[in-house]
Amino acid sequence: MFFRQLFDPETSTYTYLIADEASKTAVLVDSVLEQVDRDQKLIAELGLKLGYCLETHLHADHITGAGKLRELTGCINIVPFGANAACADRKIQDGEVLQIGSVEIAAIATLGHTDSHMAYLVNNTHLLTGDSLLIRGCGRTDFQSGNAGALYDCITQKLFTLPDSTLVYPGHDYRGHMVSTIGEEKQFNPRFVGRDRVDFISLMNNLNLPNPQKIMEAVPANQRCGQAA
Repeated sequence: MFFRQLFDPETSTYTYLIADEASKTAVLVDSVLEQVDRDQKLIAELGLKLGYCLETHLHADHITGAGKLRELTGCINIVPFGANAACADRKIQDGEVLQIGSVEIAAIATLGHTDSHMAYLVNNTHLLTGDSLLIRGCGRTDFQSGNAGALYDCITQKLFTLPDSTLVYPGHDYRGHMVSTIGEEKQFNPRFVGRDRVDFISLMNNLNLPNPQKIMEAVPANQRCGQAA
């Protein structure tokens, strides 16, 4: 399996390039519109063919590059089941596996940050958590039908039951972290360590965070796969 982590400094967003080395078929997870040229150049340099653009959720802080990449490459756009994005070619459901040659990408519904969020477990070793579980944190739950209780249940009952050695690759990081493990997050993540469900809900409901700067343009644009109205 080919696996590469890419970064957008303006929004602190991670994009992931995954490919089956035999067929050269690639998947981009959570692309960023402003980084389409970078991603397309890298894919060409590596001799890969982009087969799919996959989203963990409809982002509020950046516009996806999926629609633009579909225009340029003919790739298939996939969003989580339940996402309000009629532009998508496919929707992926909880438990469904996207098979790319020898690479298996298993969808795990992780609702709570939004009401249609997926994490993706790649070959049972690399977990792309999107905005559900972050390194020493988690995604906020105060807009886009977020639900703190649902997020707590999904993290503790689904992601934290994976082997401790599972690598955690988040959708964002604001402190310079790139990768963690399930074992580390169970031991050190302050949003969960020592907190029961009630404590977690109280914490999340009182964060009082400002809205993302691009929320008014990003959400409607992402409902169109990042394409202009």
